[in-house]
Amino acid sequence: MTITPDIVKEHGLTTEEYDKVLKIMGREPTITELGIFSVMWSEHCSYKTSRIHLKGFPVDGPQVIQGPGENAGIVDIGDGMACAFKVESHNHPSYIEPYQGAATGVGGIMRDVFTMGARPVANLNSLRFGGLNHAKTKHLLEGVVAGIAGYGNCMGVPTVGGEVWFNESYNGNCLVNAMNVGLVNADSIFLGTAEGVGNPIIYVGSKTGRDGIHGATMASDTFEEGEEGNRPTVQVGDPFTEKLLLEACMELFATDSVIGIQDMGAAGLTSSSVEMASRGGAGVEIDVLNVPRREEGMTPYEIMLSESQERMLMVVKQGAEDTVKKIFDKWDLDAAVIGKVTDTGRVVIKEGSETVADLPAEALTEEAPMYDRPYSEPKWYNENINFNFKEIFEPTDFSKVLIDLLESPNLASRHWVFRQYDHMVGVNTTTLPGSDAGIIRVREDGGTGKLTDKALAMTLDCNSRYCYLDPYEGAKIAVAEAARNLSVSGAKPLALTDCLNFGDPTREEVMWQFVRAVEGIKEACKELHIPVISGNVSLYNETSGVAVHPTPTIGMVGLIEDYRKQMRCNFRASGDIIVLLGETFDELGGSEYLKVVHKLEKGAPPKLDFAREKALHEALRNMAGIASSAHDLSEGGLAVGLAECCFSAQNSIGCEVDVDFDSFGFRMDSILFGESQSRAIISVHPDKLGEVKAIAEKEGVKFTEIGKVGGDLIRINDIIKARVQDLYKAWHEFIPNYMGDKI
Repeated sequence: MTITPDIVKEHGLTTEEYDKVLKIMGREPTITELGIFSVMWSEHCSYKTSRIHLKGFPVDGPQVIQGPGENAGIVDIGDGMACAFKVESHNHPSYIEPYQGAATGVGGIMRDVFTMGARPVANLNSLRFGGLNHAKTKHLLEGVVAGIAGYGNCMGVPTVGGEVWFNESYNGNCLVNAMNVGLVNADSIFLGTAEGVGNPIIYVGSKTGRDGIHGATMASDTFEEGEEGNRPTVQVGDPFTEKLLLEACMELFATDSVIGIQDMGAAGLTSSSVEMASRGGAGVEIDVLNVPRREEGMTPYEIMLSESQERMLMVVKQGAEDTVKKIFDKWDLDAAVIGKVTDTGRVVIKEGSETVADLPAEALTEEAPMYDRPYSEPKWYNENINFNFKEIFEPTDFSKVLIDLLESPNLASRHWVFRQYDHMVGVNTTTLPGSDAGIIRVREDGGTGKLTDKALAMTLDCNSRYCYLDPYEGAKIAVAEAARNLSVSGAKPLALTDCLNFGDPTREEVMWQFVRAVEGIKEACKELHIPVISGNVSLYNETSGVAVHPTPTIGMVGLIEDYRKQMRCNFRASGDIIVLLGETFDELGGSEYLKVVHKLEKGAPPKLDFAREKALHEALRNMAGIASSAHDLSEGGLAVGLAECCFSAQNSIGCEVDVDFDSFGFRMDSILFGESQSRAIISVHPDKLGEVKAIAEKEGVKFTEIGKVGGDLIRINDIIKARVQDLYKAWHEFIPNYMGDKI
């Protein structure tokens, strides 16, 4: 086939990029070679726009076993045990076909984790949908949640946390970010590398079909209105097959046969073979005739670029072929020797005796294009950031404002979502979804042995409105809030994984958002001593020139040495003293209050002071096992935070709070609903009040007694007074009512 400019364009390569291909090859590529270059040099696989900016991330620490560059990052949690985790996006496929897009996103992130030798023990997800009045929002919400539930539940992996946001910026592109956490023995970790000349390359798992061809390229482009239906077929997942694949891999790992193993994710057999060769400094030779297929007449191009699910590529020791085949036969899965490791440094693809591709592995990875794209501050930035709040009225009925906030899209209960997920499978979960962090007990022997005293806390966070108004401050807050959510649970943060969701980077204002957000993450990680060990970049989340709000989602995992000291967010007992930790400032910018009550996305987001933030985290962790409850203050501010502490499906309880409004010297709505950072609400038995106060004073954290737990009302001075059950009903029923309670 003659490669024409139109064919090059269809493959997502620029004229300059194709010229580079010609220079590397010294000839015109075959169609299979062009396809391989197109997916390996796509934004999704090569990070050609982002990697120049990601280089400054802090990635080291005494707890880090494996940092970025592998399928997942790994941290040491002591006693010979380790934790693997990663977050990835499946945004474009989920917008096209929400059920399968979300399901295969969950399946893919679990494979990334168990490829490392870790058994998946928990799922989380961060979901972003358009405005409630948008025609697709209900359809996408229903399909995505069902897809996540359908895959995770069938795999027997609990979904323990996450977030759901609604904003008009996501009307044309929903975001589906899936995170998985796994446990592994620290001496039983596997990497995705091809080593040992002559070692066999074995394909395992499901058969290959034509689904998902050029999925990686599709994920590296924008949508146009009405065009999404013309995109390539989305992959179709089968969680029951993946469960078999997981167990077969775990059994094989115990045999000392595996040299390296790689998930066939984006770009399928192409990316897995190329990346393994590149990491190992080796070459690979593959015969596509030996690849198990479920469709007749597949070409080498289709086989190499298919993104069929539930497949792995592995390099094993010579002589271990029968061991692999026996184990995978037992689990009713394909296992086929499709090639071998060479010392040529080249990726050679054959169809029987014919060579259809012969490419240098390093050129496909290390020589991929890298762009330092221009960026500039958008013209609307200063207008938004300098908004004059004197222009907006202050409400007179604050009880009504509280109800309006509690039944607003971003603050209402996510119970409708969570109840579709199995969060107790495995019986290790100790804190249910809806708290500040999901918490699971740690088992020995890679998550299968006896329970230990350790627990892992995990969270997935980002306030994308803050990031829209000021991506630098917003990204810093995303890191700090994730760490705060772990600290209020009693956990010490270990490391983070990020999923950076942005619009079209060829537009200078979008690229500015990306660069500033990355700078914010870097600073926060360095200040809080939290390394980045894995992550994902998802660009081109944009339809007809309208980009999503910048959404640098932060996943974080922390360790609780004694699970008995974990803290939950709900008030526990009448008579407990309520304490506000931290300082409140006059900061209404970017708040949910402004959006819900005044229909505004304006103003500077709250400022983050790292000294205050670090002091609060230390104090909270030292209060674990002493305080009765602890809850991060974030969206909705003090009034909403107090209400959330009162809510419990089993035992809702009221509070009596008296705030010295005169001492603040600024608007009452800012005191009640402003979202100042580095704050938390704790409740404590009166007998232990002195002990927690001493901890706060030692760490330099402002400690303010504001009330008591008890009764059936939420009362804040004489400003807010409402029955807990009325507020709970408004909060709990909003999303089911919106969805028509379709479960």
